[in-house]
Amino acid sequence: MLACQYAKPLQVKAGLVRALLKPLLLVLAVCVGLASIPAAAQTLDTVRERGFLICGSSNPLAGFAQQDMDGRWSGFDVDLCRALAAAIFGNPDLIEFRAYRGEARFAPLQTGAIDVLMRNGAWSAGRDTRYGARYVVPSFFDGQAFLVPQSLGVVSAYELDNVSICVADGSGDPKALDDFFFANQTSFIDVVYEDVADLAVAYRAGLCQVVSASGRQLQAIRRDLPDPPQHRVLPERVSKETLGPVVREGDDQWFKIVRWTVYALISAEEVGVTSLNIDSLSAARTAAVRRLLGAEGNYGEPLGLRRSFMSDAIRAVGNYGELYDRHFGPQTGAAMLRGQNALWSNGGLLYAPPIR
Repeated sequence: MLACQYAKPLQVKAGLVRALLKPLLLVLAVCVGLASIPAAAQTLDTVRERGFLICGSSNPLAGFAQQDMDGRWSGFDVDLCRALAAAIFGNPDLIEFRAYRGEARFAPLQTGAIDVLMRNGAWSAGRDTRYGARYVVPSFFDGQAFLVPQSLGVVSAYELDNVSICVADGSGDPKALDDFFFANQTSFIDVVYEDVADLAVAYRAGLCQVVSASGRQLQAIRRDLPDPPQHRVLPERVSKETLGPVVREGDDQWFKIVRWTVYALISAEEVGVTSLNIDSLSAARTAAVRRLLGAEGNYGEPLGLRRSFMSDAIRAVGNYGELYDRHFGPQTGAAMLRGQNALWSNGGLLYAPPIR
């Protein structure tokens, strides 16, 4: 009887304890969560305290990121990093560049080993919603394309018929070939290899007439051929790939800094501001130019940057068109058409929201 009398009050007390513990544990969880946010939300402060930007990209690739004999990095990715450093410090040389081979992309970003990835795997729902990463803005549009010798006499992928095509297995490329040729009621013979690196060797050895891979990979293969002008990357893309900077989740300020640095380069091309004429435009009357140069409005202040952060980025590397021409233009010996990477006003996909 006594046991029953004491059991009931004990059960009530235990229930009260559980009821009290639930909100306490919830508060504790929220506090722990909030405590972890500043680590992600302090990227700008961390970069400034360190004194330089740590910037990465996926896999060294000709035109995008290559290293010379002295260990110096250059390329499209590297110049985007330099533009970001100029926006933050006013000095484009305050960067450390790292190229991650294979699939080691997200972990270095998550752990804080790098501040931003300027080129990663193509933007997809899976990559944008997992791994604690956030894609910022498209900086390069691409897709699966075709590399052919000029001697084949074709200028369009729609002219390809009854040709042998080298393609890498383990990706969606073989399926995209099947779909493309089926839709056009033409034929091809696939010569399948395990890795993209094999495609260049096979093509040079004449084991296939055509190579199919992403346009950027084909351009790198073409640049390494003995006579690049005797080969061309056909203009069509049979898939879509969007590339651009990736940052850690949880730091909106840093996200916007990276985004508006890239947009500044695109906007500069739209309004005709270049690295060569930017200083002479300091007295410009055009509102779009004045806002871009920081002469009207202060768009850096909300980001924790100087009023001149956009003009500093442009002065350092040029506008998007200058950037593209530097790394993919005629002076490289293997010019690549801008195609999708032309401004929207010229029939491309490149677009920046207005600065106002």
